[in-house]
Amino acid sequence: MDNALIGEALALAMFVGLFVFLMLGFPVAFTLGGASLVFAGLGMMLGVFDAPLLAGLVGRTFDAMTNDVLISIPLFVFMGIVLERSKIAEDLLVTLGQSFGRYPGGLGYAVAIVGALLAASTGIVGATVVTMGLISYPAMMRSGYDQRLASGIITASGTLAQLIPPSTVLILVGTFLQNANSQVQAAKGNYAATPVTVVEIFVAALFPGLVLVGLYLLWIFYISIRSPERCPPVTMDAEEKRTFRVRIWKVIVPPLTLIVAVLGSILTGAATATESAAVGAMGALLLAAMRGQVSIDMLRHVCRGSLSMSTMIFTILLGAAVFSLVFRGLGGEKVAEDVLTALPGGALGATFAVLLLMFVLGFFIDTFEIIFIVVPIFGPVLLKLGVEPIWLAVMMGMVLQTSYLTPPFGFAIFYLQGVARDLPIQAIYRGVVPFVLLQLLAMVIVWYLPSIATWLPKRIL
Repeated sequence: MDNALIGEALALAMFVGLFVFLMLGFPVAFTLGGASLVFAGLGMMLGVFDAPLLAGLVGRTFDAMTNDVLISIPLFVFMGIVLERSKIAEDLLVTLGQSFGRYPGGLGYAVAIVGALLAASTGIVGATVVTMGLISYPAMMRSGYDQRLASGIITASGTLAQLIPPSTVLILVGTFLQNANSQVQAAKGNYAATPVTVVEIFVAALFPGLVLVGLYLLWIFYISIRSPERCPPVTMDAEEKRTFRVRIWKVIVPPLTLIVAVLGSILTGAATATESAAVGAMGALLLAAMRGQVSIDMLRHVCRGSLSMSTMIFTILLGAAVFSLVFRGLGGEKVAEDVLTALPGGALGATFAVLLLMFVLGFFIDTFEIIFIVVPIFGPVLLKLGVEPIWLAVMMGMVLQTSYLTPPFGFAIFYLQGVARDLPIQAIYRGVVPFVLLQLLAMVIVWYLPSIATWLPKRIL
């Protein structure tokens, strides 16, 4: 058998075997690196993999450690955990809930809006869903909300942190596509091409994120008209009404100021993603200090949480670097290119196939696993076919957002069930279905109207 065919067969076997190992429950970071090294060894034994290629891992590891954009991940994580621990998010949710609560569906509107605000100030799905689950779910149950509707609103609103910037998902997708775009342009001999930046992707994701929030609000409005008994209004007592105006200014202005500082510095080009992350981290700490919430124990918890999540992401990143290098060394990139170019529909058909693959994988594996496996393999091929990188990044971000909701392994589902013990898992499964469909509708809108994603970066950057 031809050596090229043997190498491509090994690459395909490695790709399939990786998912088998992940489904068996092996840690993703060590599965990525370990399986890749096993297949690299097989490739060397069969003479289809060059051992010196592994020396490139040193450079890739150093690049990851010194990448300015990736430094923003622990800073945004730090910001999100500070906001969660300092009760800023809790007060925001309670006050907005009282503001909208006197209307049918009002508490649902408040949860969706607070989800968007927290997304724009944290970028962490877990913290958002847990926070809103602890606060809004009991309030919704006391007000007589339907369990399925309440669970769907909470989980879907929590996942907005994956799309509305700043988002760790967009940072990682953008980093991979930035590198892929540079490689593709260099291969074409275009060494003066304008680079793709994470800031552009942040800006591009803003309008699609708002479209999704709008769809959520329209769905809640529809339910409030069609079945108002599923989302009845709530009332405030006399004391709450008397102090409401003061509380709403006190509660809403500080987080809005932080959001403006973070997103405003990005949108105006005044700061890079990393610099805006530093502004956000220090701003969140300042807000917590103003509320008297900063203590040694609080800082210890925040630092440990930030270190834990950041370490997980960077460990997977290094494992993915091994996987990507071995996959390409075995000829896997050619396999991916041959498969995508053979699909009907050209570049759009290939893009649809990759997005569909990511959506299906979201039923079974974690968002970060999908990013680290799929984007480095298929991203360069799609860019080579002429797909617009900014639009592609946004579409990937929208698909990845659904992976937090799709049963049986949607993480947002388990985050909510972990803090709402009386909530049956079946009720959450049924509750998220309409919101998954809304997310798919939002993707269809951005697919047919790509300017929703591409107009703003061209306008202001």
